[in-house]
Amino acid sequence: MAYRIRIYGRVQGVGFRFSTKLVAKRLGIKGWVRNLPDGSVEVLAEGDKMEEFLKFLRRGPPLARVDDVKIEKVEEKVQEGFHIY
Repeated sequence: MAYRIRIYGRVQGVGFRFSTKLVAKRLGIKGWVRNLPDGSVEVLAEGDKMEEFLKFLRRGPPLARVDDVKIEKVEEKVQEGFHIY
């Protein structure tokens, strides 16, 4: 099962995407992360250690401030590896 996740707060310009990729690779999560025009970050992810990955996304890297996280289960094909867009 894949998850589409939106993270709101001070999440752009603070290394959020780069940190997300590092954590995803460490946990064996596949998918992608991207900035959105409204200032949020969107993630599509799939893997066995999703709970640990979601815990990181709710906290973010040290310079981030996460105000809200929306999580939706989706029936999408997720490509191998983890990519930043």
